[in-house]
Amino acid sequence: QVQLVESGGGLAQIGTSLRLSCVASGFDFSSESMTWLRQAPGKGLEWVSSIGSGVGSRHTLYTDSVKGRFTISRDDAKTTLYLQMNNLQPEDTAVYYCARGGRINYDERGQGTQVTVSS
Repeated sequence: QVQLVESGGGLAQIGTSLRLSCVASGFDFSSESMTWLRQAPGKGLEWVSSIGSGVGSRHTLYTDSVKGRFTISRDDAKTTLYLQMNNLQPEDTAVYYCARGGRINYDERGQGTQVTVSS
């Protein structure tokens, strides 16, 4: 079955960086777009970023609030999705999930990893 396991979250100070990882199994990772979502305390699920599939340069998309700070990438050989998060801000505090699929058609998602940004 589809498994998505996120890691790399934790407590970070404002302006610092974290890199999230998501190891996927149970499906053909290389042929699927992949997505990062997040859910802040007391708020709904928010789309963060997506990356396309296939060889060569993959199309990437970001929500406006993370453009220029976050970078999504993937390593198909390791069936792993990444989210490099730089210049973290308090509003980035959330549980981060990876999901199979693109921005509007994702389905399965993992259990999430907590990111807390404080001063």
